[in-house]
Amino acid sequence: MKLVLLTILLVAIAVVLLGVKVFFVKGGRFPSGHVHDVEALRRRGIGCAHSEEKGH
Repeated sequence: MKLVLLTILLVAIAVVLLGVKVFFVKGGRFPSGHVHDVEALRRRGIGCAHSEEKGH
C-alpha cells in the first residue's frame, strides 16, 4: 500500500511540474507535440509520417 501511495504522489508531482505554465499562467497551454510545429525538425526536412502517408 505504501508503494501505491508513493507512486500516486510521484505522478501527481510530475503532473504539477509539467503543467506549471498551464496551471499558473493566464492563457498558458501545453506546447504542441506535433512534428510540423517543431521548427528544428522542419529545418532538417523531417516530416510527419501521417502527413506523408496521405500524400501517397
